[in-house]
This record gives sequence, structure tokens and C-alpha cells, in this order.
Amino acid sequence: MRTLLIDNYDSYTYNLFHLLGEVNGVEPLVVRNDESSWGDLVASEQFDNVVISPGPGRPERARDVGISLAALDQDGIPVLGVCLGHQALAHVCGGTIDYARELFHGRLSAVQHEQDGLFAGLPQPFMAVRYHSLIVSEVPQQLRVTARSRGGVVMGIEHRERPLWGVQFHPESVCTEDGLRLIENFRDLSLERIAAPVARRPAAAAAVTEPPSAPLMTVHHLRLREWCEPEVVFEQRYSDRDHAIWLDSARAEPGLARFSFIAAPDGPLGQVVSADSSLTELTVNLADGSSKSVPGSIFDYCAAQLELLRAEGPKLPFDFIGGFAGYLGYELGAECGAQSVHKSDLPDGGMLFCDRVIAFDHHERRVHLIALSDSSGAEAAELWLKSTTDALRGLSAERPATPATPSGELTFEPREDRAAYLERIAECRRAIHEGETYEVCLTTELTCSDTIEPLATYARLRALNPAPYAALRRFGEISVLSSSPERFLSVSTDGIVESKPIKGTAARSDDPAEDARCAKQLQADEKSRSENLMIADLVRNDLGRVCQLGSVHVPSLMVVERYATVHQLVSVISGQLAEGKGALDAVRACFPAGSMTGAPKLRTVEIIDRLEDRPRGVYSGALGYLSVNGSADLSVVIRTLVITPAGASIGAGGAIVAASDPDAEYEEMLLKAAPLVEAAGGRIKTSPSLAPSS
Repeated sequence: MRTLLIDNYDSYTYNLFHLLGEVNGVEPLVVRNDESSWGDLVASEQFDNVVISPGPGRPERARDVGISLAALDQDGIPVLGVCLGHQALAHVCGGTIDYARELFHGRLSAVQHEQDGLFAGLPQPFMAVRYHSLIVSEVPQQLRVTARSRGGVVMGIEHRERPLWGVQFHPESVCTEDGLRLIENFRDLSLERIAAPVARRPAAAAAVTEPPSAPLMTVHHLRLREWCEPEVVFEQRYSDRDHAIWLDSARAEPGLARFSFIAAPDGPLGQVVSADSSLTELTVNLADGSSKSVPGSIFDYCAAQLELLRAEGPKLPFDFIGGFAGYLGYELGAECGAQSVHKSDLPDGGMLFCDRVIAFDHHERRVHLIALSDSSGAEAAELWLKSTTDALRGLSAERPATPATPSGELTFEPREDRAAYLERIAECRRAIHEGETYEVCLTTELTCSDTIEPLATYARLRALNPAPYAALRRFGEISVLSSSPERFLSVSTDGIVESKPIKGTAARSDDPAEDARCAKQLQADEKSRSENLMIADLVRNDLGRVCQLGSVHVPSLMVVERYATVHQLVSVISGQLAEGKGALDAVRACFPAGSMTGAPKLRTVEIIDRLEDRPRGVYSGALGYLSVNGSADLSVVIRTLVITPAGASIGAGGAIVAASDPDAEYEEMLLKAAPLVEAAGGRIKTSPSLAPSS
């Protein structure tokens, strides 16, 4: 059996995709609601039934549902509508859609049902996740109500004569009980209504291909006998470079972070790649001093170069053996399907091809040197290993004293005053009430026009707020100082992809008993859990675009992790990349991180662009490496200070949901910015007289 899955531009469609594929034994056909006419689909494609996805908006608006209405207006093909699709079924049949008295987004609800049809064999009641601001308030005579919430809200409907069903809740959510059984029931109901299912398309025969050519690059490796402190190495060897990166496991703990890397484009293969999303070409500076313009996307360019310069290398305890390292700015979302209407003053992408890497194993206290070379560069690579060994010999194995905070106080000024920020929170909540979004990651920018010294400031930051995905990035006149606790994506050499979104924050306390109480309260807080669940489901969807059918899973859901200044609620989502997919495919499928947009992603990005009315730049993007062996590890750019000759900026914000307390959200934004401001030796100007920038 094959299902047509109509995508209403939702961020959970590919969770349904995997659920349907698991039940049917064949992948669904996914079509966006404005991609084709219903008549053309019926004429050109073979499918047995239809599932209409959730989505933002209202069923009465053509933009929001597209061909979904035509699918519901025919007689023969079984259709299941989910959430917006459920409301569309009621609308087509003459029902009334209205605002819910209580909004449900990422919240569990008990569903009581008639124990037949879609609900045959399901527990009575069962728990389901709901994402909706609108409800079916009046059910027309031709529809039968098959399920309700305990509060009486319609949760399930079916047509009395035609094979049409609807559910208001989300069977595909990771926290919905028995979603698989419900989809199996839809399959069985469909089989009762159709004469003969579309024969399962046999798996395509494996293409006969030439075995991959041998890796083009040679990996030269040397393990040093002595430990030296990464901070000392960067200060002594790299602080005066125009281009260098320190991927810093400032908080190195088992199971959290183990390795740090310092790298630069020092050898003959080195490159400096700069991207501007408003242009159709990149600027690439090569090791020989030449520069060239390359048409296309930075994602495509990096993928092509990594294939050209691929290497396997010796068996090492870490994956980064050279490759691209740097940042991908938020506005590059325009190259990944998201809207981007604002232009940053900084390069949207800044990547270094690093053919010289120093790796630090914090657990074993070992230092490894890595040099990449082609056949003509082997001698230079070996010379670098020797010269670097000599240079590192005798450097301190102890962490240096943290630089003193500057005596002159700097002022960081939020872009909006408190009143303006609270009004934008109110606008987010209005959009949620209208059903346009479930959750909006609203952010602002704090700026300082004074001169800030990057290296000393970063040394203070990593002491104040050590983080597993910290980094110091030098890119010409731009310095990026990050203390990010959040993993955007990691990809292993065998294609295991993992994301670790954070949603839910609580301040730490110096009192151990109070600190434990704060962590426990965060773990149980319904608002924080709903925020986290919405993004966990979104990340499952994004990974589902590029992972093997049925491989996406959630090994850890809503666990509290403790950092220097805050508790965070964290989930882990993992999957196996599909055949032919690589690290850059995963990055593009997930970028920008859902934890920095909200859900549904595409519609919510439109709301963010309108409300924030500015580019985010480096902030909210990704930072890390893409290795020549196919692996990758990138953080979400949060808790980050960006320094330029014009001054410094900090991005901060939080997820706005229906249950958000505006004053608490404002205080959370300040809490997240505080360690960065303190590291710079500054204070936040929060005068109510501040006017929002135009």
C-alpha cells in the first residue's frame, strides 16, 4: 500500500512519513499542498490512500491547505486528516472552526474514544500530544465524532458514508501513545475500501557502480608524549593569525565532551571561504595568496571540496582529521528552504579548510598533530609535524590564570527596551492564538561600541561559563567567542547523525538544596517540557528527511543538564543517514536549528523576520567542523559574543509559547546574556527609556 502525504508546510510531516513507511512497508509520496493540482496527481501518480499533514493557519484559507480540500472533496480514496487536516475535513463538510478556550501546543492530553474504526484496539483512554489553537466547534450531521478530550474537545471524526477520517492530535509525536496502532488501523480501513492496493514497488536494483577511488589525501599523524594546555597553545601560536579556530571542550566530561581542536589553513591545501547569501557566488582565498569567485552555495562548495579532498586516515579516538571549520550564519537558511529577508553586515558563512590540526584529548591528556597532504605535499606535512612538536615542547601543561576583568566598565544596550520586547512577545502569542505557529524563538541583540580584546575576553568566558561546545573563531577582523552548550548536529564516519536540542532554562543557585529544587522544578515544568517536546518532534522531522526509514529515534528525552550558570532541559535525537546522504545533506535538512526558530519552522521564520526586523548574523547559526572523512560536529551559535572593529554584539532570547510569562521571558533573555557581558567586563543597560531601533 502506498500513501500520498500532503504536506501543509509543517515541521512534523516527515514524522508521519516514517510512521506511514513503517506501517505500509513502502515510503509515502510527499507532495506540498501547492506543488501540483489534485487532478494531475490522480492522473500521474499511484497511491491507495491519502494523509493530510498538520500545518499552520486555518482550513478556510487556500494558502494554508491548498489541494487538501480537493482530496477531501472526492469519494473513492481513503483520507486521514491530522490536526489542520482534521479541521479541513470538518470545514469541507460544513462544520465550524473556532478558537480553543485552552491552547494546546506540545502538551499531553487524555483521549477518550468509541473503540472502533481508527481507535479499534487502542487503550481507553490513551495519552496523545496536541498542537493546536483552533478546534472543530460544530460538527455537521454527515460526520460522526469518534473521540474527545476529557474537556469535551473533538479529537476524532469520521464521515458517515465516505472513507474520510480526522484526528485533532498528533499520532506521530514521540510522546503520543499507540500512534503506530492508529496508523495501522487507517491502513486496514483503507484496504476495506479499495479494490486492489497499488502493488508495492520493488526496491530498485542496486546500481552497478565502480568502487570508490582510493582517498586522495594522506593523513600524517603524530602523538606527542607531553600534554600542553590548549589555551596556552592558542595564545602562543595562533592569537596573531588572521584566520584560526579553537573548538574548545571547555567543559570536558565523560559522555559530554572530550576533545578540543585548534586548526588553521596553514598548509598548501588551506582555504578561506566567505559567503554572502544575497550573492550567487563565494569568495575563496587560497594558500598561494590568490583569490577566486566561485558560483553557487557554500553548502555545495564544501560538499564538493570534501569529496575531492577526502581521506580516511589512521584509527584515532576522534573524527576531525582536517577539513572545513568555521561558522554558518542564520541567514544561510535562505539556501535551505527558509525565508531570509534581512542582510547581515558580516559574511553569512566563514569556513576555513584546515589542513593542519592540533587535537587535545582531555581524558587521556594527550596531544595529537594532524597534517593533510596530497602526493606533492607529503614532505611539507612531515616538516610541520616536526616543527610543531618542537614549538609545543615546553609549553605549560597547566591552565593559565584567568585575565583580570577590565577596569573600565562597558555598556551593552538591548536593541529594544523592556516594553518593546514585551510587545513582541505579545505579538508572538497572538500568532500562536491564531494558529500560525506553535512556538516562536524570539531573540534580540545587545550591542556595545567599545573596543574589546577577544583572547582575554574568551579566557574569562570559558572560566565563567565553561561549555562542551565552546569556541574561539578568528575570521579576519571578526572574532566569534562562543560558550554554547547545544549540539546542532554530529555525524560519525559511519553515518550516525545526532542532534541535541535545548529548550527549557532555569537559573542555578549557590545553595545546593535550592539548586536541586530548581533542577527538579525545571524537569516537571509543563511549559518547559512543551517547548522541548515541540523542538524534539521538529528535529525528528528534519532528520527524517535524510535518514533511513524507521531509523530516527530519541534515546534521551527532556533530561536536565547542569551548566555553570543555568540548568537546561535537553533531548537527544539520532538516526542513520540514508544511502547517498552525507553530513552536508543533514546540515541543510536541519538548518537553521529548530531550537532557534520554533515550529512549524517555515511559517515561524516568516514571523521572526517580521518581528525582529534585523539579521541575526552569526548568532543562531552553526559552528564547528566538517571533516574530510565524512564526519561533522557543529554547535548552535548561542551564548556567543561577536566582536568586530565596530564593537561587539550578543544575541539572546527564548522560546515563546502560549503559556509564556512575558516578564519571565525577558528575564530569561538577560540571564542568558549575563555571562558574556560579565566576561567582557560590562553591564547591561536596561533603562525603560530605551526606544526600539528602527
